[in-house]
Amino acid sequence: MDRSVKLKISLLLFFFLLSSSSSTASLAQTNEQSKDSLLPKENPFTVKASLVRYWNKKISNKLPIPSFLFSKASPLSAVDAAFYTSLATQKSLSGHLPSFCSSAKLFCFFDSKPYLDASPSKDANFAVYNNKKFSNYGSSRLGGGDNFKNYSDGVNFATGDFTKYSRSSTGHREDFNSYAADGNVASGNFTSYAAGATGGGGTFQNYMPRVNVPDLRFASYDSDGNNHKLSFTSYVGDTNSGNEAFISYAKNGNGVPVEFTTYGDTSNVIGSSFNGYGESGNSANDSFKAYSTNSNNPNNNFKNYGAGGNSGVDTFTSYRNSANAGTDTFTSYAKGSSSGKANFVNYGKSFNEGKDTFKEYGKGAKDPSVGFKIYGFNNSFKEYSPKGVNFAGYTKKSTPTVGSLNTSGKSVNKWVEEGKFFREAILKEGTVMKMPDIRDKMPRRSFLPRTISSKLPFSTQELSNMKTIFHAQENSTMERVIINALAECERASSQGETKRCVGSVEDMIDFAISVLGHNVVVRTADNVVGSKEKVMIGKVEGINGGRVTQSVSCHQSLYPYLLYYCHSVPKVRVYEADILNVETKAKINHGVAICHIDTSAWSPGHGAFVALGSGPGRIEVCHWIFENDMTWAMAD
Repeated sequence: MDRSVKLKISLLLFFFLLSSSSSTASLAQTNEQSKDSLLPKENPFTVKASLVRYWNKKISNKLPIPSFLFSKASPLSAVDAAFYTSLATQKSLSGHLPSFCSSAKLFCFFDSKPYLDASPSKDANFAVYNNKKFSNYGSSRLGGGDNFKNYSDGVNFATGDFTKYSRSSTGHREDFNSYAADGNVASGNFTSYAAGATGGGGTFQNYMPRVNVPDLRFASYDSDGNNHKLSFTSYVGDTNSGNEAFISYAKNGNGVPVEFTTYGDTSNVIGSSFNGYGESGNSANDSFKAYSTNSNNPNNNFKNYGAGGNSGVDTFTSYRNSANAGTDTFTSYAKGSSSGKANFVNYGKSFNEGKDTFKEYGKGAKDPSVGFKIYGFNNSFKEYSPKGVNFAGYTKKSTPTVGSLNTSGKSVNKWVEEGKFFREAILKEGTVMKMPDIRDKMPRRSFLPRTISSKLPFSTQELSNMKTIFHAQENSTMERVIINALAECERASSQGETKRCVGSVEDMIDFAISVLGHNVVVRTADNVVGSKEKVMIGKVEGINGGRVTQSVSCHQSLYPYLLYYCHSVPKVRVYEADILNVETKAKINHGVAICHIDTSAWSPGHGAFVALGSGPGRIEVCHWIFENDMTWAMAD
């Protein structure tokens, strides 16, 4: 008999005997404690029953644990919790990951099988199709085309593996239209895509729009290709965070034209890496039009882009125009190239200061032609080729005056969603305002019992062990999820901030009471009705009498189990407000808003100042607590 099966049988027997020997009085006491907590009265040994007892012990005001917090507790039975705790202790949880993820309601994903028909004889239409592997699909095809329309549309975790897709094909067309739209986490792997292809083309239109965390990898894409045209239109638009890597893209290609139109438009913190892109290519023609336009803090890295190329033409039109801050690095761009031509029009005209670094740009190039027209400020040119370079309309930095600041409390910038940030004066009965989208777009997950979470590694030093547990392959989306969570949790605290990432309800309780004491209340929005609509503010009540106080706010981070980034927030006022329908005046929601009174330590590029047209320390900033986020405060 398998050792794990023996362990589970032993645990079942143990809990059966324990349950039989429990006194009626003890059971009745536990049931009485759980009246308002949705706890199944018949079993005092579950993880949730243990949580209720912990809450009652730690929270002094005798208020029951709120249902929205209780619902996030681990659903594991007593037997399963003990079983997986034992596996975590023995560092052997990885061997039972599928069953663990299913039982504990975690966010996990596993490799899918390759698509069976690797060499189709006719065109393919993949409409309303979900997560598949297309390894070697369409290789050596002659003519024809494949259409991926509404592929993985609305799927929580969308993944597509197009390894060696259309390799060595001739005149083959690939269309990706509305690919992975509205997904939460989307991953695309285009390794050796169209390598050695002749003619034909690939079109990426509305690719991964409105995705929470896109993670794309184009390694050796179109390398050694011959006039295989690629077009990226509305690529990863309106996305949040994410990472796109173009490694050795079009390397050694011949006449490979590439167009990026509205790439990363209105996205939040998009990161793109072009490493060895077009290196040693012949007559490459790349166009970046409205790339990262209206984005928030885009980060793009062009390393060895077009190096050693012959007669390459690159055009950057309205690149990062109207973006908020942002950083671009061009290292050894077009270095050692011959007759290279680059044109930067309206480049880096961000309304908040960005930073651009050109290191060894065009160094050693023969007959380069480079034009910078209406170029932004705060740029560094190191070891730049002095020949064939023209700067026109270079913008000088200006400082806004106090009189130019917005004092209306309403949004003044189209990048930040209207209503996401507002002034305290807005929070009064009868005000009509736009409610931002407060819906939770994270995948549904549960906390782990502390008996398990405390035994799992969570630090950069233990990244290898974390990847092993959650089956995160090198350069996979799961690896990116883990790294992003670690980066958020391990970043240095800001001035006056105390923070902690928590993976269990018990850990969250402990952090809140360490800051605020045992007499605390936790609040969140009742629902999401009114999101993205005009609403009317009803009755408003200030927590702690509306006095300036301290709170603990907790926000979700993307991770396999439910993980919250909790931090102390000094000098705030917290409000509860009824949300009314503008027409009928009927109550549709009950929201929680927090107003930060001291913003002096905030970054000048913070979205609140982008939205309200002000700066650090000049104004207070308010925002709603979104669905499944929460704020803790001392009880009245």
